[in-house]
Amino acid sequence: MSALEMVDIYIMGKKYMVPASLTIMNAMEFAGYELKRGCGCRAGFCGACATVYRIAGHYELKVGLACQTRVEHEMYLAQIPFFPALKAFYDIEDLEPKASSISRYYPEIYRCIGCNSCTKVCPQDLNVMQYIAHAQRGDLYRCASESFDCIMCGLCASRCPAHIVQYYVGILARRLYGRHILAKSIHLQQRVDEVIEGKYTAGLEALMAAGLEELKAAYNNRDIETEPKLCLG
Repeated sequence: MSALEMVDIYIMGKKYMVPASLTIMNAMEFAGYELKRGCGCRAGFCGACATVYRIAGHYELKVGLACQTRVEHEMYLAQIPFFPALKAFYDIEDLEPKASSISRYYPEIYRCIGCNSCTKVCPQDLNVMQYIAHAQRGDLYRCASESFDCIMCGLCASRCPAHIVQYYVGILARRLYGRHILAKSIHLQQRVDEVIEGKYTAGLEALMAAGLEELKAAYNNRDIETEPKLCLG
């Protein structure tokens, strides 16, 4: 059996030797750090672990999700609690579903130089530059659709020379489309009404009062739908 390959990394300036097979997140824990923030789902779905790093001998600052990025020899890590980007505040009810509602809060979308750096860095492989182009034209449906899987990690904004906050633009487009354009779901409103009327109160109270074994039995014996149901709203 070959010896475990080890690499040197630096966490906030302190040197550690860790297995080369680990992700940044696992390497930090291997080094003895207890992760209480910025760890999230640990599987690339929540966007909480955006990390800045540099490899010795290379001038470029790199970014990635700590749960997906594997450590490299002479990697220097710097943890930040969130990406410091401009976040607009608005009342979605007061906005109209058109391009001017987006450019009012994020005028920098028209400074896009088409470098595609945002798309290249996206861990979800979204076509970020394209959905910004849809936002510029006021095509809220396409902007919302193409940005739908965004995990709000902020890596796109970290690479943008025009200082566009792409992930906030995408969520504004989705909110505008969902509130003002998308047809309301009849089934959703029916379910909300049922909740308000107390239809499920007794069942929820029974679940909250149940013991662990009773909950396990209820879960294992639940009805499972085998055929998808078409929901028209």
